[in-house]
Amino acid sequence: MIDAAAVEALNQRILGPEHKALPPRSWGHTVESFLTTDPRLSEFTTPLLTLDRSRIASNISVMADWAARAGMLLAPHGKTSMAPQLWKQQLDAGSWAITLATGWQVQVARAFGVERIILANAEIDPVALTWIAAELDSHTTFEFYCWADSVATVLEMDRILAARGSRPVSVIVELGGPHGRTGARTAEEATAVARAIAASSRLTLAGVGGYEGALSHDRSQRGLEAVRTYLDNVADLHRTLDAEGLYGEHAIVTAGGSAYQDLVVDRLRTLATGEGVRTDVVLRSGAYVVHDDGFYSQISPLTPARTDAPLMSAMHGWARTVSRPEPGLALLDAGKRDFPFDEGMPVAQHVRGDEILDPGAEVTALNDQHAFLRLPAEDATALPVGTVVRLGLSHPCTAFDKWRLVPVVDDADIDDPRVVDLVHTFF
Repeated sequence: MIDAAAVEALNQRILGPEHKALPPRSWGHTVESFLTTDPRLSEFTTPLLTLDRSRIASNISVMADWAARAGMLLAPHGKTSMAPQLWKQQLDAGSWAITLATGWQVQVARAFGVERIILANAEIDPVALTWIAAELDSHTTFEFYCWADSVATVLEMDRILAARGSRPVSVIVELGGPHGRTGARTAEEATAVARAIAASSRLTLAGVGGYEGALSHDRSQRGLEAVRTYLDNVADLHRTLDAEGLYGEHAIVTAGGSAYQDLVVDRLRTLATGEGVRTDVVLRSGAYVVHDDGFYSQISPLTPARTDAPLMSAMHGWARTVSRPEPGLALLDAGKRDFPFDEGMPVAQHVRGDEILDPGAEVTALNDQHAFLRLPAEDATALPVGTVVRLGLSHPCTAFDKWRLVPVVDDADIDDPRVVDLVHTFF
């Protein structure tokens, strides 16, 4: 499913100053040789993003077991991390495929030998689609699926592929919802898309899919009901296409971000065991691999309040106090270019060393390279210049994309963790 040698070759890459936060003594070393020197977190500069090895392993195991018990396949969204080392761990744990979001991301995955890919998007870029068709022609074991939400999309794909005698491209009809993102807005429109795919000699109808996370951002009764209704519509569309005989011998129904996997299981799991065409239900959750201390820690079904086997945040930010310009304010050396902020500000957790962090401390704003940490009770000795603070982060997708190389520590809860790996990202 993935080229282990290509992933292992990342350990032979040469480190240098282009790798943010790595200590100067690492420059000129390969990743492998640097790691043999037993580096510690205190040697790295701030700001810094780290991953926790044991928590990543636990999260991957939790999600793999959860999907297996539900009778569903898992195709984690690889665009979350764009890290082939993590993709390999997910595939080794039983994931059926890797999901991606752009044609370029598909090219990266193919460079690392990923054999089964879902592109959760339409692909009508002529260069990318022509390249994908060539990959399908030259690699008989390569499986590829993309989406279409309009007849116009299908016609454009047909036009791009007209000059090729390629293997048909497998296309999933995307159903959307009111005020959602992409996706046909009605079952009638989606059925017309499916018929156009089935009529094409260059495409084949592979199934039905969509993204329920665009329809709600909380677990209110209204939000949950909107998601349930949408998923029921996805199931009904699949049954309609099956009854019309538009499928071949097999179909896929795919949904599932990282917020409502439980509802996907509840509403779609019976499709895998019901009558009609052989159907696999595929979950595409991605953020679970590192989870977070923000948005997903509140909304995911796999939190301590909702399950006995929860996910744990495996990513942390580290930043240093560089200024105490006025009472009650500490400026940290980390900002928007270092940590995510689109789904909530970083959360001050604790101070590395002996300093005590006021439990009411709050990051209230980020500039490009500074965080404003407000302290509710001023203490002349609190957070002196040079103090390192650990931050909880929200939204993995916009954490990874700011880092080319992410240190992995053995235990983020101890004072000076050992760095045991370096994860390469491709953004």
